[in-house]
Amino acid sequence: MRLLSGDASAGHPAPGSGVGRKGLKSGALGMLSSVVIAMASAGPAYSIAATLGLIVAGVGLQAPIITILAFVPMLLIAYAYRELNASNADCGTAFTWATRAFGPRAGWMAGWGIIVADVLFMTNVAEIAGIYGFRLLGFESLAHDRLWTTVAGIVWIAVMTAICYVGIELSAAVQRWLLCLEIAVLILLAVTALVRAYTSAPPTALHVSASWFNPFEVSSGKTLTAGIVTAVFLYWGWDTAVSVNEETVDSARTPGRAAITSTVLLLVTYGLVSTSAQSFAGVGTSGIGLGNRDHAGDVLSGLGDAAFGSHGAGPFLSRLLILMVLTSAVACTQTSILPLARTVFSMAAHKAVPSQLARVHRRFLTPTWSTVCMGAVSIVVLVLLTLFSGNILADSIDAVGLAITFYYGLTGFACVWYYRRVLTHSARDFVFMGVLPGLGGLMMLVLFFYAAFYVYANPRYNTTSVDLPLIGRTGGATVVGLGALLLGFLLMLVVTREHSATLKLQRNLLPHTLPRVTALEAQSRYLPADSGSGVGGDWFDVIPLSGTRVGLIVGDVLGGGLRAAATMGRLRTGVQVLARLDLTPDELLSRLDDLVEQTAYEPGVGHARAHADEARGVTCLYAVYDPVSGRCSLACAGQSLLMVVEPFTGAADRPRVPPGPPLGMAGPPHESIELQLHPGTVVALFSRGLLQSADTPEAGIAQLARVLADFRRPLRELCDQAVATLLPGPVDEDATLLLARTRMLDQKQFAQWELAPDPAAVAVIRTTVGKQLDDWGLDDLAFTTELVLSELVTNAIRYVGGPIQVRLIRDRTLICEVSDVGHSAPNLHHAASDDEGGRGLFIIAQMTHRWGTRYTPTGKTIWTEQTLPPDRLPPDH
Repeated sequence: MRLLSGDASAGHPAPGSGVGRKGLKSGALGMLSSVVIAMASAGPAYSIAATLGLIVAGVGLQAPIITILAFVPMLLIAYAYRELNASNADCGTAFTWATRAFGPRAGWMAGWGIIVADVLFMTNVAEIAGIYGFRLLGFESLAHDRLWTTVAGIVWIAVMTAICYVGIELSAAVQRWLLCLEIAVLILLAVTALVRAYTSAPPTALHVSASWFNPFEVSSGKTLTAGIVTAVFLYWGWDTAVSVNEETVDSARTPGRAAITSTVLLLVTYGLVSTSAQSFAGVGTSGIGLGNRDHAGDVLSGLGDAAFGSHGAGPFLSRLLILMVLTSAVACTQTSILPLARTVFSMAAHKAVPSQLARVHRRFLTPTWSTVCMGAVSIVVLVLLTLFSGNILADSIDAVGLAITFYYGLTGFACVWYYRRVLTHSARDFVFMGVLPGLGGLMMLVLFFYAAFYVYANPRYNTTSVDLPLIGRTGGATVVGLGALLLGFLLMLVVTREHSATLKLQRNLLPHTLPRVTALEAQSRYLPADSGSGVGGDWFDVIPLSGTRVGLIVGDVLGGGLRAAATMGRLRTGVQVLARLDLTPDELLSRLDDLVEQTAYEPGVGHARAHADEARGVTCLYAVYDPVSGRCSLACAGQSLLMVVEPFTGAADRPRVPPGPPLGMAGPPHESIELQLHPGTVVALFSRGLLQSADTPEAGIAQLARVLADFRRPLRELCDQAVATLLPGPVDEDATLLLARTRMLDQKQFAQWELAPDPAAVAVIRTTVGKQLDDWGLDDLAFTTELVLSELVTNAIRYVGGPIQVRLIRDRTLICEVSDVGHSAPNLHHAASDDEGGRGLFIIAQMTHRWGTRYTPTGKTIWTEQTLPPDRLPPDH
């Protein structure tokens, strides 16, 4: 079969990284198919054959209760999977959820745990499939030849990889037939063995006793824990139903229900088979006894021959039992590829591994490169472990157990942390989102450390051991399991480096604290995305402007990663520079659009074009609020995300801001509107990421309106409540919220006068301003202020004429403004020694803290600022 030939099979990149947006075939699986895949992944026949003997060897007659107790932590983790999947049905499962709860590093390790468990298990089970294939055909000598069983295992991995590549529906159909045969033969074996134990019992037979189900009959806590660690392997695999969630009908609910249903059905199956097998064969260490270590890796073959007998249909049923274990191993091989490929596929879609692995087959709608590559990796590991371990079966099973308890435990804790803000909403949320997953995670954590550092580390427990420097002889299972996880940790440091750098750059480029201004009170919240594909796009700012005005902006850069963060930094710097030129909102966006266009056409090499494209399509909303008049001017590039809450009624309004084209995109000019805002009005500017968890944008806006209706609360509390309501968990893309509560300047803080264009008015205004400063207690600034106003008013009379307005504002600084009807701004220059004029602005610049010019609809305003003495600052400062 040619898996990678032609454009169609080469596939195309996943359209997106979000839930349901990766291009997989949605709605392909129903509830029944999901349960079948979950149970087939656990491989009941194979799991019992490979594990029951090990459990009996450890705990003896209490093997049935051990298989039941191992069900408890699995059920608790299944509840964690159900709750997390209901909120975020992503095929990356533990990788995605741990990332959203704890960040990209924890998410990477959870995904790596899945990879380690599936790869090690697949190498083990593929070899078992090879062994039973030879036995079924009567080639016992080949079944004991490691070379041939390894070759057969490679063939089985390749065949099952091809089936998974062709499509999820074919995989489900194959699993239905294989599982039906497997369960039917298991039930037949269990019933036959139990009946014979009470009728024609062999010498080893025992009658079922209540003590078998008493955990306190186990000799020690160490033995009990070791048995549970081994028995956990029996149930592992049900999470495959959740791994194919994006291909399931009702992906938010069906996979979680299938996971819990499958674990319960596995409990019934294992309880019946372990009890009947122990009743028939006993726990002896010889013959067909389950404690016979020679048969520890396969207790069913000898049990089947003894239970079915050698007469009549006995030989046929014995062969059928071998076929059952073969089909179980084959089914496990296939269903191990499904979660493995989809985990890697999701990690690639979120840029946690190379994005080439996130390609989808155009026809089959299945992961292409991730499926093929993981099949190839499994083959390589099979060969390496065959050379490494003298008994790859036992050691790899134990190593798989470490990986399982690691990522299951991490998922349990992720559920608790993910839903921590909603646990107190109801008793149901507290139990199913908090208590049960938390207990499951804690149990898995205890099992992991106990097994890794106490049980499996003992070289006498394993069939192989390694002499480690500074440690000494260590069991092979611990070396393989912890070594694989350690390798993942080292890779994690490299892989998450860009995300960490991007997040650090993003936070350094954003304002650490918002400036305190008289015009309004402001609070902000920024939530970075949890993966490298999302961090870097949003920014916000509060920019003090002349005349106590203030600029507010929230913007969103397309894409993510370092390039988006760098683009955001360039645009934020550009906005700050342009804003301080006192441009109107529409003119500022037009100038910013020119900056983006210039970046797009800059010559470059390599990825210059891709770098420029990050700035194209940027959306932002810019507002300028004047606390003297109460007017707010706004303009937007792209769709505006604005909400205004009235201070008297709490009614939320979404003023219609004329939509301008996103930055860098052709379209009509940007247009400003003006709003009249009352003191205490709450203005909310936010990015589209704030609405990502809502069913629809309209639903998210309605939620925000309900939160802001309680507008009298402190802005800090409103911000926290808005984020907790709209984004109850971590996010897939950046989210930004900027809240501002407007103020008006007190009438005692400013004074203004209208002047006629008469030179005599200069002396009048000097005297008037001097009296005003004396009333404010700023008489020590009178000389400088009178000199500044004399120069500015004289220039307005001489060069412009027309009505002149003078305004003084006492804020953090003393602001002097002279407005006229002229549209030409004066230029500051150094006058030569023989020049008659040109020194006025130079003197003003020397005597004031800042000065500048801003244009108005009727002309221009020249303003200056003088620093107030510390004892003259307003009380709020």
